[in-house]
Amino acid sequence: MAIGIKVRDKESIDRALRRFKRTVNRARVLREFRDNLAFTKPSDVKRVERKEAYKKAKRASRRYY
Repeated sequence: MAIGIKVRDKESIDRALRRFKRTVNRARVLREFRDNLAFTKPSDVKRVERKEAYKKAKRASRRYY
């Protein structure tokens, strides 16, 4: 997954770097990289997913009152 930007005419390096950082952040490249740094057991992944699903369901149930 290669992410790049083209520096526009008369654009400062700081501005281009800011655009690049924003693009990388939106593509979630760093999050995927950090997630892959350490091995996570499948049971831990399932536990986290269940926890997130519970939180999401709880939020959804509060929304309709």
